[in-house]
Amino acid sequence: MRLRRGIAIAVIAGGGAVTTMLVGLVTNAVSNESRWPGWLGWLQEHAWFSFVVLGVAMAGLTALLAGLSETRPPTPANQPEDGAGPGAAQVLRSLPRDTSAFTDRAAELERLMGSVRASQERGEGLRVHVIDGMPGVGKTTFAVHAGHLLSERFPDGQLFVNLNGHTPGRTPVQAGEALASLLAAAGVPTQQIPVGDDVGAVTEARAAMWRSRLADKRALLILDNAASYRQLEPLLPGGSGCLVLVTSRKRLVANEEVVMSVDALPPDHAVDLFVRLSGRPADALGRDVVEELVRLCGCLPLAVSLLAARLRHHPSWTAEDLRGRLVAARDRLGELRAGERAVTATFDLSYRDLAPERQRFFRQLGSFPGTDLDPHVGAALGEVSVVAARRHLEALYDDHLIDEQPGSRYRLHDLLRDYARGLAAEGDSMDHVQAVQRVCTYYLAALVVANGHIVRSGAAVPPAPDDTSRVETPVLESRADALSWLETERADILACVRRANGLALHDLVVRLAAAMAPFLRQAGPWDQAVGLHRTAAEAARHTGDQRGRGDALAELGVVRRFMAAYPQAIEALNDAVTAYEAVDDRRGKADALNQLGIVWYLTADNEDAARAQTEALALYRELGYRLGQANALADLGMTHRQMSRFEAAVEAQSEALAIYRELGDQYGEANSLRDLGVVHCLMGAYDLATRHHQEAFDIYLELDDRVHQAYALNELGVVRRLTGDIEGARTAHSQALTHFTELGERFGRATSVRHLGVVECVTGDAAEAIRLLEEALGSYRELGSRGGEAASLSELGVARGIVGERDGAIDAFQRGLEILRGLGDRCGEAETLNHWGMLLLTSDEPTAARRYFGQALTLARDIRCPLEEARALEGIGRCDWTVDGPGHGVDSLRAAVTVYRRLGVSASVDDIERLLV
Repeated sequence: MRLRRGIAIAVIAGGGAVTTMLVGLVTNAVSNESRWPGWLGWLQEHAWFSFVVLGVAMAGLTALLAGLSETRPPTPANQPEDGAGPGAAQVLRSLPRDTSAFTDRAAELERLMGSVRASQERGEGLRVHVIDGMPGVGKTTFAVHAGHLLSERFPDGQLFVNLNGHTPGRTPVQAGEALASLLAAAGVPTQQIPVGDDVGAVTEARAAMWRSRLADKRALLILDNAASYRQLEPLLPGGSGCLVLVTSRKRLVANEEVVMSVDALPPDHAVDLFVRLSGRPADALGRDVVEELVRLCGCLPLAVSLLAARLRHHPSWTAEDLRGRLVAARDRLGELRAGERAVTATFDLSYRDLAPERQRFFRQLGSFPGTDLDPHVGAALGEVSVVAARRHLEALYDDHLIDEQPGSRYRLHDLLRDYARGLAAEGDSMDHVQAVQRVCTYYLAALVVANGHIVRSGAAVPPAPDDTSRVETPVLESRADALSWLETERADILACVRRANGLALHDLVVRLAAAMAPFLRQAGPWDQAVGLHRTAAEAARHTGDQRGRGDALAELGVVRRFMAAYPQAIEALNDAVTAYEAVDDRRGKADALNQLGIVWYLTADNEDAARAQTEALALYRELGYRLGQANALADLGMTHRQMSRFEAAVEAQSEALAIYRELGDQYGEANSLRDLGVVHCLMGAYDLATRHHQEAFDIYLELDDRVHQAYALNELGVVRRLTGDIEGARTAHSQALTHFTELGERFGRATSVRHLGVVECVTGDAAEAIRLLEEALGSYRELGSRGGEAASLSELGVARGIVGERDGAIDAFQRGLEILRGLGDRCGEAETLNHWGMLLLTSDEPTAARRYFGQALTLARDIRCPLEEARALEGIGRCDWTVDGPGHGVDSLRAAVTVYRRLGVSASVDDIERLLV
């Protein structure tokens, strides 16, 4: 028995045809994902990320988003991942700047500091501290000031999040959306963040990941402007070492909270704040007049600060002059509570002091759908040059009418935004609509510039409207510049889409969705992108724009494929084909057919996949679209490989490779090289396979594409194992596993784990092999990968046979064969039959074993898979030797040696020759 088990291990060392084929079958699919290059974006049907992680922005930090979604399906070999690599997690120091205008709140600060100190000294969990109070009372300022004072007690970082709970004209941030930004800001690659259609389940999954991220940390989290306890509860860390400060205009009640109400300043403190910010000596102002001024402001810090700034900017005014103006203006908007009336009057006084052109500019800012803006957006809103917009913004900042953000960006305070919108409503009723139209048009022009850097060579860039020729766009000189700009502006662009849709500006919705598609394909999370493209499809239906509807539906289908929602992807893509046919858009139809073929390839509907790719190829050839031809040929080649039509696969993939090289498309070149390597490995041309895989890896390295580097490493590892370099195989698969784990690419990780399981089986550690293969099997089932499941079952059967679990091994082989036959994977079927035959041979059932080897031999010769042919011949020869005695089966054994020698599988040759001697 020990000898027979040794024979089994030696045969496994030379095996792996199904391993190699299935790696290519599913993993090569990843490269097709950016066929419509760029990154994916986020938008749900009713709300997107209408908030900004304000602290991250103020600290100038960018959450480094890379890697793929944890539910990313495999994609074809011709399509790359156009992504920047993931950034390492880092300690965040992202609180907003502590203001010099903070006025003594000693009692409140001492209560907060004392509560935190006591809990930490007693080793108790820190309770949530809720800071509530009326608008303008200084809740955020107090929380930020306290955060700076407490920062040393929380060395693992400080985060600030604006939840938009009471932001006029904006929807409160949903918990799931807030969690996605928190995870990204904390260093989690975007595509690791859970996505899906079930909002509740996704929120729970993200909350669990967030709690895990902070489980052993001492961090400070400020949740600003909360609308309800339900909104913020999923955001609360689970660990006891984190402090959460919440600000809200509502009283949020929960048993474990410490509620701290921040009231208006005491009159004396308000007077002190006014005197300090006015820049005047106290005795020159008149105590009584200043007391009246702060009383009219309701002693709200925001109003006091604005009023003091007014006096500072007018040296010729006295405090009495200012009081007279304020009294005259206080009832301008009416019907507001006393405190807010004073604040509004203060805003009004500052506004009336502006020059007419600056007043108009300020009103237009209130129409901006986003959160913060730069001078280019300001120029579009105000119909002025960027130079003039920058001048206006700087002046408004000096007048305390806007806040300055890092990166030359500006933001209206919630109350000032409300005030500006109110002013706009008093004028032309169409002014707001026109402002939204202008800013959307600006973004369309800027997206043309950005897309010029991120799409693949030969791919179409969505054009800007005709009226953008005079729009000033930002200078983007490289791909890195474009990606950085897109990350910064993504939330604001999507907010513009929502506002445009609400105003029935359907053409702008369709155009913006198409222009964002190249970036959103990769940026994720994909459930948000689904909402965007659904909105665009509906907008196009309203206007009768069939071409635009087809584009939106095609993008929806691509994103659904990424989410492994294959039935929904097929439905959307079929609808796209219908829409394109209605307007005789052959290019659009070809693209949709190409994507349909990819989905059918992934679901192993091979005949449908081949038909779709053949039809797409014919259309591309009629149009003379070379990149489309290459893509369709590459996908057709992979379909042929999946059907074990190796020569047809080589022919199609070689033609695709030639076109990619003609176009200078490095991604396409690398992906075709890699797939050719897989096919040549299956055909037994190991030297050629190694060369192709190495060339592909080198290109991926040059492009800094870690995902495809990992896939190339896995495929190199397979060839090394088949040619006897077991340690080289282990190293390659281990490196790939590290990459996939860091990137959050679950399919690639499962494949690496499976290959390592095979390596452990070859080296004799069957118990570890079983553990790894069962882990891979579970992952493939979660991902819905039937090919991966079949490969794992076949290899698991081998490992179980080695440890004597005969029945478990046979069960695994049976289930694997059922899947493989359903997929039409004859090479994989031959390999599994050979494994089953070896199990029976080592179990003293040589007659039954010979039947399985015979079936495998017929299949292997039919599809020209030399490795499985050699293994079947060896199995038949060993069965004859065992049944009929030494000297029998020699012809079969010598035929196996001939094939093994041609393949370079020296270990199997040596083993057979020892038997013959």
